[in-house]
Amino acid sequence: MNIRVSKLAVLTAILCIVCLSFFTAGAQKNKPFKVIAFYTGRNDKAHISFMHEANKRFPEIGKKYNFTYDSTNNWSNMNAAFLAKYQVVLFLDTRPDDPAQRAAFEKYIKNGGGWMGFHFSAFALTPSDYPQNWDWYHNEFLGSGQYVSNTWHPTPAILRVEDARHPVTRGLPVTFKTQPNEWYRWEHDLRKNPDIEILLTIDSASFPLGNGPKQYEIWHSGYYPVVWTNKKYRMVYFNMGHNDMDYDGGTNRTLSYTFDNDTQNQLLINSLLWLGRGK
Repeated sequence: MNIRVSKLAVLTAILCIVCLSFFTAGAQKNKPFKVIAFYTGRNDKAHISFMHEANKRFPEIGKKYNFTYDSTNNWSNMNAAFLAKYQVVLFLDTRPDDPAQRAAFEKYIKNGGGWMGFHFSAFALTPSDYPQNWDWYHNEFLGSGQYVSNTWHPTPAILRVEDARHPVTRGLPVTFKTQPNEWYRWEHDLRKNPDIEILLTIDSASFPLGNGPKQYEIWHSGYYPVVWTNKKYRMVYFNMGHNDMDYDGGTNRTLSYTFDNDTQNQLLINSLLWLGRGK
């Protein structure tokens, strides 16, 4: 009788442990987190269009996936007290230029904060309004160095998943077509950086990419990373974030939207959940 009771007690304890494990895993999977997006909202109208789109769509995604999305164009909020409220920081268009803001961001990242950057947030070109004067950010954190060139006009590309095992690319097809975008080429070859993990590149089926009218704005071959992470930090960079606009027609009307693509959206969602929950 005692043996039977003892066995029952053991089985009950095991069942409780299993149930607790499932409950804990489920709670972690749906654990809420907070996202703050910084933006400038000036210069290229395509970047401004994307900024408005992101500030509309991310809150909708947050309601579905249990995260809070806030946004600000006040870069003085880039300080330790403000950043401590958030698990993930987004740069929708530019980067901080003030030395104190840069120091606060670097400290946030080195203390384990998450970051997602889009398109122009990695831009640096000397001389320009955004010179390469932040070595940690452009050379170490992003690894890309300065901007070199771009395709034109904004056009879709076929992207290839380079690492299907990473949480960011989970469930994505091997290749897929993006929304129109202006694609960047960079100073440094990210393949030679042991800290950089390239997640998606432009597939050769995309070539020729761009339609000019200048010939150097059309890519016919080459290796172009468009989404990557730095293994030393919790970060993901996306080359996407430049909507197509009616530049030639003179209306500057938005002709395409970055978020009008289910596969591309899944990539963004995967990234946010990985950064916000570590999953």
